[in-house]
Amino acid sequence: MGPTASGKTALAIELVENYNCEIISVDSALVYKGMDIGTAKPDAELQARAPHRLIDLIDPTEAYSAANFREDALREMAEITAKGKVPLLVGGTMMYFKFLRDGAAQLPKADEAIRQRLLAEGEKFGWPHMHTKLSEVDPVAAERLKPMDSQRIQRALEVFEVSGKTLTQFWAEQDEQPLLYDVTSFAVMPKERKTLHKRIAQRYQIMMKQGFVDEVKTLFARGDLHEELPSIRCVGYRQVWQYLKGEIDYDEMVDRGIIATRQLAKRQITWLRSWPDLNWLDTEDPNLLQSALKILR
Repeated sequence: MGPTASGKTALAIELVENYNCEIISVDSALVYKGMDIGTAKPDAELQARAPHRLIDLIDPTEAYSAANFREDALREMAEITAKGKVPLLVGGTMMYFKFLRDGAAQLPKADEAIRQRLLAEGEKFGWPHMHTKLSEVDPVAAERLKPMDSQRIQRALEVFEVSGKTLTQFWAEQDEQPLLYDVTSFAVMPKERKTLHKRIAQRYQIMMKQGFVDEVKTLFARGDLHEELPSIRCVGYRQVWQYLKGEIDYDEMVDRGIIATRQLAKRQITWLRSWPDLNWLDTEDPNLLQSALKILR
């Protein structure tokens, strides 16, 4: 595990080459086909060195949930262990890790009409307003969500409207589904926050040079995608989308993209600090691989 741009993939590939394991991606953006540069998806060379499971699963018009991930990950883990190897789960989508570890609550199915109405209300009155609305029906859920976390606020309100029960109630009533594996958890990140911020900015600039804008242009030109889809709401993609719509200029697009990535990293670090039995690894450790292998052995 680790925040974005912390060096997870590089370490994972070295582990595959030095330890009897196979990689399973734990990344909610890597599941989308045609979204490669902005998600920092491993290229063909890296995939040849260390194949990644659970990437390029769905079209950007489709949805993929944490519950979907748990089901798919458990299947892949079983296949890997059947071959006598160790599953190596790598990514920064902390909710996926949590669902894998704890199991998933059986939430009601999405209601598209209610969803669209809530999204329209959020766009009209602002997401802080919707956050306040959520706090009136589910204060526990509202407490852990940021006022601008539109996707999760919308889903929590939708669950309540569809079922009459809060998201918090569903989680309290869920059946425990313990993970039947011995798990060693690592977090990879630089010791200094400013170092991580520098890595984020550098990687974003590299993405721009690799053709990130052209990648989003291809998605934009399809005509069947829009900003409210989870795929286009991915960090970086939303900002380029706004640029292509003429809402912001190039420099503001880059600035917003970097800021949004930093905010994502901050949320990821917050998750990690509450994770039990976590082994912290320093991105800048010159013997990073050996440090990880030492713990595994």
